[in-house]
Amino acid sequence: MYMALKHSHMLFVALSVAFLAIRFLLSLKAPALLQNKFFKITPHIIDSLLLLTAAGLMWTIQQYPFQTPWLTDKLIGVLAYIALAFMALKGRTLLLRWLGFIGALSWLVIVAKVAVTKTPVIFG
Repeated sequence: MYMALKHSHMLFVALSVAFLAIRFLLSLKAPALLQNKFFKITPHIIDSLLLLTAAGLMWTIQQYPFQTPWLTDKLIGVLAYIALAFMALKGRTLLLRWLGFIGALSWLVIVAKVAVTKTPVIFG
């Protein structure tokens, strides 16, 4: 069960990041395409499944944020990723959007490092 959840979670992480990159590039080059129903609904489905697999993993290993420091770091990193991804897609200026996109990807690297090493970076 654990391995299936872990691999599903990693798949949804990859899909979420891919959709962020695609939507970011479309927002720069062809913003009208973002009004397509596919680009409005699919990221929410992927991110919901990502959160469900994360919850399933926490339940399976019996470790939770604010109880386990590395999961607390991961949660904070994911919240930073979400905020910066929002800025990348909705920022007022091109500079802010690029900073949001690069920042979101940077936080993703931190979250991945914490997930692999199980060593907190922020609260460690």
